[in-house]
Amino acid sequence: MKYFVCKLTGPRKTFPQDMTPQEAGIMQAHVAYCGELLRAGRALVFGPVADPAGVWGLGVLQLPDDLDPQEIIANDPAVKANAGFVYEVMPMLRAATRETC
Repeated sequence: MKYFVCKLTGPRKTFPQDMTPQEAGIMQAHVAYCGELLRAGRALVFGPVADPAGVWGLGVLQLPDDLDPQEIIANDPAVKANAGFVYEVMPMLRAATRETC
């Protein structure tokens, strides 16, 4: 298995305090998609981070060696909406999980 930290930033610094109804719909679809990833065992955790510099989303993916995280990202409704959401994906060098401890 490979593990990745994913950081999702919104279209502007003031997001989500001033999200539009359209953006709220995108976020609902994004949360549903992340829930599917959790149920499928492809994600370990996801949620918003209260960073003083601006809220952003965190996800930790757990993927089989043959699956590219960019596939997961490309299918996220937040990305598909082309509404200014941006992902950073970073591989973890090591990961300990409940299963590996």
